Amino acid sequence: MQTDGLTVGVDLGGTKIAAGVVDPKGEIISRVRVPTPQDPSLVACAIASAVEQVRQGWDGVQAVGVGAAGYVDRQRSTVRFAPNLGWQDEPLREIVEHATKLPVVVENDANAAAWGEFVHGAGADYEDMVMVTVGTGLGGGIITGGQLFRGRFGMGGEIGHYRAVPDGIPCGCGQHGCMEQYASGAAHIRRAREAATADPDRAAALITLGGGSPDGIQGRHVTEAAMAGDPLALDLFEETGRWVGQALADLASILDPAVFVIGGGLSETGELIARPAGTSYRKALGGGDHRVYADVVTATVGQDVGLIGAADLARHR
Repeated sequence: MQTDGLTVGVDLGGTKIAAGVVDPKGEIISRVRVPTPQDPSLVACAIASAVEQVRQGWDGVQAVGVGAAGYVDRQRSTVRFAPNLGWQDEPLREIVEHATKLPVVVENDANAAAWGEFVHGAGADYEDMVMVTVGTGLGGGIITGGQLFRGRFGMGGEIGHYRAVPDGIPCGCGQHGCMEQYASGAAHIRRAREAATADPDRAAALITLGGGSPDGIQGRHVTEAAMAGDPLALDLFEETGRWVGQALADLASILDPAVFVIGGGLSETGELIARPAGTSYRKALGGGDHRVYADVVTATVGQDVGLIGAADLARHR
């Protein structure tokens, strides 16, 4: 196993495929971005094509890492289920290896992002880390003893899909009450729209920013209003932050990490989300002052963290 050469990282999304040649320092030295085909049967070939494009002119590329949203098997080979891509038991590694003649590692995209942050970002000084990405959904990954925790069947670390509220809000995974339905960007927007519908007068600022309709309110509008001091928007951040802090406390009770790294779009709102999340985390964690609290920090690698993490996983395959 070589760990000092170039690898290709691929970040597979529902609308785009981003591929980049990455060096051992985590620097992307060449990149391409192509649309994700709407036909699920064409996606794997599109990934292989993107890999071939990005590696042109770069000798010595050793392997490929692909981060895909979905359940990946223990062998890091097959995507068992990826509803956003229309995949069931997709032999992704086999297809891409055959097309590129390179070794391929397939990993859940949130795990790849967590690994990228652990190796090159805010988790680099720790051995035990949990990354929580508060974006449209709630995702993340677990590092323990310097290793990515994947579980017995390769499907561990689904942070957003433990049931926080029995028989709660329906979730896209098929369950009800998953934490993702309460501590995520989508939940944040849903609460804003519900509040605006229930009390338009109190939500006047948000409705104006949303183009005159509660349905037009987006996450950026809640942030803009909160930064201007709007009471409803600030209350919405308090509520979402409370749920994020509850998620951290639940995870700390089970995993006891040294650090939580908070990523995703909502993390970019800074103290608006970090302050209520931190307060809630400490209140919700059993043991009170007798506990040692994990550090809570913000992710630092940026939007390419999944691509970079996938490339590094391929390097250390």
